[in-house]
Amino acid sequence: MGKYTKQDIIRLVEEEDVEFIRLQFTDMFGTLKNVAITKSQLGKALDNQCMFDGSSIEGFVRIEESDMYLYPDLDTFAIFPWRPQQGKVARIFCDIYRPGGTPFEGDPRYVLKKTLGEAQKLGYRFDVGPECEFFLFHTDENGMPTTLSHERAGYFDLGPVDLGENARRDIVLALEEMGFEVEASHHEVAPAQHEIDFHYDEGLATADNIMTFKLAVKTVAKRFGLFASFMPKPKYGINGSGMHINMSVAKDGKNIFNDPSDALGLSREAYYFIGGLMKHMRGIAAITNPLVNSYKRLVPGFEAPFYIAWSATNRSPLIRIPSSQGEAKRIELRSPDPAANPYLVIAVCLAAGLDGIKNQIEPPEPVTANVFDMHKDEKMAHKISTLPMNLSEAIEELKRDAFICEVLGEHISQKYIKAKKAEWDAYRESITEWEISNYLYKI
Repeated sequence: MGKYTKQDIIRLVEEEDVEFIRLQFTDMFGTLKNVAITKSQLGKALDNQCMFDGSSIEGFVRIEESDMYLYPDLDTFAIFPWRPQQGKVARIFCDIYRPGGTPFEGDPRYVLKKTLGEAQKLGYRFDVGPECEFFLFHTDENGMPTTLSHERAGYFDLGPVDLGENARRDIVLALEEMGFEVEASHHEVAPAQHEIDFHYDEGLATADNIMTFKLAVKTVAKRFGLFASFMPKPKYGINGSGMHINMSVAKDGKNIFNDPSDALGLSREAYYFIGGLMKHMRGIAAITNPLVNSYKRLVPGFEAPFYIAWSATNRSPLIRIPSSQGEAKRIELRSPDPAANPYLVIAVCLAAGLDGIKNQIEPPEPVTANVFDMHKDEKMAHKISTLPMNLSEAIEELKRDAFICEVLGEHISQKYIKAKKAEWDAYRESITEWEISNYLYKI
């Protein structure tokens, strides 16, 4: 049963003095979009009659087939706590439909719902818990973002060293007011870097929550005169930001990854899920790490994973098995970054894991040593490969992985690959400050 009916939402809008409702959705890159309506148009929106121009959205449709309809997901109704208390603003996440009433295949939320539906046919529920990192930087005199910060705090530091503590606290309070269960928040390793972890949930709810989280972080940070950046590697020489994904699969209310009789507490399904992830890891890198900048985080020396391996004892490999036991048993994928589209990330991770379960893909032996300290021969002996070195290589790997392209669907896979190739070409042709400083005076 759903949480809200149409009548519930109409009543809440009246009782809470909501004047504006934002009908939200994302493009294929995970950029949040919305169509704002007043409460006078709410009935029309709830009847799925709100139309918009899909040709203006990245990765959607051509101008000759531009009409799209927003179908609100009623259970995602929430009031923004940072807006005025009179004439409040609420939001509802929406699915995108074509005029004929069929789901739009270019909607990232549809891709995730389709993949979750396939898992549901097998009796599975997919639960996900993200660990979202971000930076809080100063803005300049024009309010534009910079990469400057006065603080020098490090991992788990607190005020007065942690100058972002007050902003982080208000972000947590705003999230809790919107129904989040925030499990922890703390300063991260790099100066001005922070992490807020919220409770795991079903895959679609988690993807929606990540989008809400990013909006809340940016909005509250702005109140403090700060700019919140989810760029994977905004500064040279310090740690970048990740979005680790913790995953578990339940059947009949029980976590099927848990097996107390196993040495690592893992079931056969858990091993197969790891095998599927590792098989498709290079193919999904363009989704989990979607920017040119993403691959500047994925380098040795800054705690970010680079080698495709797994472990239950250390944090250097790509996939880690946290020590939690019982129903909390889970698999942690450490490569995704916060620039990624959470709907597509969760979809491809689930699909890869299910491929492992269906085809009983055995993972290689776990790695107990620090992968970064291993000799080349040791890595070869353990059959340890690497993630793509850059976005161009990741695009080629995605093109080669027919299974992952099928998960994304022809519409998104073709448009995504084309857009990312253009992004790489634009970067490749640009002249950077590094080139000027290293070559100009020499030649």
